[in-house]
Amino acid sequence: MAAPMSWRSLLSWLKRPAVSGVLTRISDRLFRRKERSRGSSVFLLAPLLGEVRPLPALAQPRPPACPATSEGLLQRFHWVADQVPAFRVSGGQVHVLHSPDEFYQIMKANIKTAKRRVVMASLYLGTGPLEQELVDCLQEALKRSREERMTPDLKVSILLDYSRGSRGKKNSRSMLLPLLQRFPGQMRISLYHTPDLRGVLKTLVPERFNETIGLQHIKVYVFDDSLIISGANLSDSYFTNRQDRYILLRDCAELADFFSELVGAVGDVSLQLQRDDTVQVKEGMVHPYKGDHSEFCTVASKRIMQVVDLARARQQLSASTTEETQRRQGPGDTLVFPLVQMKPLGIRLDETVTKRLLTEAGDDSRVFLTSGYFNLTRAYMELVLGTRADYRILLASPEVNGFFGAKGVAGAIPAAYIHIARQFYSKVCRGGQQDRIRLHEYIRRDWTFHAKGLWYYFQGSERPCLTLIGSPNFGYRSVHRDLEAQLAIVTENQGLQAELQQEQERLYAMSTEVSPSTFEQPNRTCDAG
Repeated sequence: MAAPMSWRSLLSWLKRPAVSGVLTRISDRLFRRKERSRGSSVFLLAPLLGEVRPLPALAQPRPPACPATSEGLLQRFHWVADQVPAFRVSGGQVHVLHSPDEFYQIMKANIKTAKRRVVMASLYLGTGPLEQELVDCLQEALKRSREERMTPDLKVSILLDYSRGSRGKKNSRSMLLPLLQRFPGQMRISLYHTPDLRGVLKTLVPERFNETIGLQHIKVYVFDDSLIISGANLSDSYFTNRQDRYILLRDCAELADFFSELVGAVGDVSLQLQRDDTVQVKEGMVHPYKGDHSEFCTVASKRIMQVVDLARARQQLSASTTEETQRRQGPGDTLVFPLVQMKPLGIRLDETVTKRLLTEAGDDSRVFLTSGYFNLTRAYMELVLGTRADYRILLASPEVNGFFGAKGVAGAIPAAYIHIARQFYSKVCRGGQQDRIRLHEYIRRDWTFHAKGLWYYFQGSERPCLTLIGSPNFGYRSVHRDLEAQLAIVTENQGLQAELQQEQERLYAMSTEVSPSTFEQPNRTCDAG
């Protein structure tokens, strides 16, 4: 078995003239727009190698905070509704799940009881026994629906990434194909293929590495009028010992409709799996890698933004009648904002909202931010370093990185993230900000770490009033290359705030704070691994 490549060896390999020449030609061919000046993510580690710009000046003092009342709190963050739809729900409908097993069991239970729809978007579906149980649950639900009615009501729509879902002989496609063959009128399996992987690049870049060009990375699971938003994929480790985040929203029909339509729109511009394991483009759509690149992006963006714009139009129309709004929304104490990021298609809603949220986080705020792969974009990093909020940033220790112990280039990835964390921590210390910005490493024996998102506290408050949860990692891939979605949840419901606080505290309780000595440990040296 080959030993993992060291970080120093990897850098040496990347700098070889033959390798760098190939990467340069591929990069130039693929990324000729604005992104080229920032580098590309053609191979697994390319987004990890950029330097952070110098520290910006501190932000100007922000206006006084709104009072922490329901009206004041929701009003403070209502600017998000200028960008995306806003769904008002009761905090009692929102539940924080804590463990992979809880996520898995609730998902199976909801599939079994679904009457009208199951909609699942993930990077991929694994091929082990636990994943087969999930497929069996879908089969039972489809069979029951067929037996109970002459015209079955239950429809199942699954969206995965083409490259990841097609990897190997036994893959996501082979797991789902029997369902498609048995229930063709009730099943839809869509495989998103990035338009940036085409031509010579598609021919030359090998399997696994081609996933770095761009992916379908949304993780949302809809069961009738309930849904789970998460960063977890449909794979055995995410059901057992890979720590992520998961929020269940029960009986939120409008929000479930939105994500069903969003997944459907991405599915429309994806490749459709056929019963003979071939794929076809939906009639009237542009082929993602054989068709014109610009035309595909335009058509895909228009189709997806139709969902966002229609949801906002519906809300504006209903809001014109106060009585109707109150009837629909009830005494909701929680606002839920869906944030979508698909920069290859020109959609940047999540980036816009996240930037403003970080910009406005002043000295009256505390932000707990976590990422399974700590690689903040330059813009996000500058905002963290340059604004005045207190930050507690949770990242993976090398041992809980999903690539720890991998062979070849992948084995160098934990060392690459150590390098990034060291660079960032050094900038924090040089700026004398180590009391305001603190780094923590998640450590848990026999587990890996994949949690992402943030919790937003006002100074003096014991509980968070806002969380971001979903698929983005706040890094280069999330912002520039992949399809992402998350929720911004703003609540003054004390029960929900308490659940979010417990979630945050449980994750951080399994961590140690980073100090200068952290990077002197034997497993943190440049040649570690």
